[in-house]
Amino acid sequence: MKSAVENLSPTRVKLTVEVPSEELQPHVDAALKTIGSQIQVPGFRAGHVPARIIEQRVGKGAVIQEAVNEALPEFFGKAVEETGVSPIGQPEVDVTDVPMTDGEALKFTVEVDVRPEITLPDYDGLEVQVDNLEVTDADVDDKLTELRERFGTLVGVERAVETGDFVSIDLKAELDGEPVDSVEGVSYEVGSGNMLEGIDEALVGMTQGETKEFSAPLAGGDQAGQSADCTVTVQSVKVRELPEVDDDFAQMASEFDTADELRADLTKQAEQAKKFEQGIQARDKVLAHLLDNTEIPLPEGIVEAEIHQHLEQEDRLEDDTHRAEVDESTRSTLKTQFLLDALADAEEVEVGQPELIEYLVMQSQQYGMDPNQFAQLLDQQGQVQGMVAEVARRKALAAALDKATIVDADGNAIDLDDIVPEGERASGDVEDLAGDDEAPETVESEASETADEQA
Repeated sequence: MKSAVENLSPTRVKLTVEVPSEELQPHVDAALKTIGSQIQVPGFRAGHVPARIIEQRVGKGAVIQEAVNEALPEFFGKAVEETGVSPIGQPEVDVTDVPMTDGEALKFTVEVDVRPEITLPDYDGLEVQVDNLEVTDADVDDKLTELRERFGTLVGVERAVETGDFVSIDLKAELDGEPVDSVEGVSYEVGSGNMLEGIDEALVGMTQGETKEFSAPLAGGDQAGQSADCTVTVQSVKVRELPEVDDDFAQMASEFDTADELRADLTKQAEQAKKFEQGIQARDKVLAHLLDNTEIPLPEGIVEAEIHQHLEQEDRLEDDTHRAEVDESTRSTLKTQFLLDALADAEEVEVGQPELIEYLVMQSQQYGMDPNQFAQLLDQQGQVQGMVAEVARRKALAAALDKATIVDADGNAIDLDDIVPEGERASGDVEDLAGDDEAPETVESEASETADEQA
């Protein structure tokens, strides 16, 4: 088999492939066997019809077409291996010469998007500056308040609803006069923003037993995004009363005997949290430096496929304003993904089974699923390779961060071992930081999954 590659752009190539008849013949034989098992010819048992009879019955063209259709993925894979290209997305195949007579070659071309070739800037010893480590009384008070809230109690009040109150409400939504959904006696913290848009504004100022109407876009289902007529009724209003901070509270809420010991420990926790924030700042600045100093051409086919899929899922294909937003975010996340893939290659990153299992467990917790069921679901959907690629990207960013020189605003050097204690660092790296919830996301789509599978 012969194959040649033509660069159409930095992110798209055209492969020209020629397959000699002897390499296609096994596929022709397989096609004859398949077709022969599907037709009935008097005088011959199923599966034992001679080739010439099959060709007479269905036509040689049908046999060749069956053979070519089955053989194309294999020959495309060989051409990719021969030429060394890294295809992503769906290939566009054009069969230019079909071998209708013995000795003729199969010829076809393939146009496909490819991963861009990226030249990384020097990042060994890169200096990044982060904020000074400052732990204030307010920081410690915030942590103490969080702890007190865990042990707080809800007490009913007879007054108008205020932000921060806990209310029990009945809520129903209608669309064009037809009921969409309704709930009764649901508890909600006013101002938390995790319910319908506009409900916080509606609730503030209401009293027990009062009903109010408001409009809000539906958050899910087939009618997501459509404006619904909503009605909310307040059943009760409660406030959270927090326990006093004394020695009894310290003994109830912690391992410490006194309030002073508890506050000292919370101060250490606040300091460690501030150090971790420094690490997040450093990570983001290392990534920003790499992105700002690297030319990353994007395959437009992948970009458009991702945008279309995103807007189609939201039923907002005609929303030009939202399309512009999705376009910008898609390009940003794809650039980050391609950069981190190149970084993983440069750092010769390998993903071990324990690292993949750790990541799968972490992701399953976010989705509230059993890790084994989550892993089976990923396997069924063909997304395991995508998970491997994501772990590799996190390790690559961690490796780059590990090579950086981090200083605070006063010029003092910061040791990553102080940010993430060695006993808590994954695989000896700073993957805790690279894998933080605020880490840059990669595109989750059919297009990017295809890219991961081809990597």
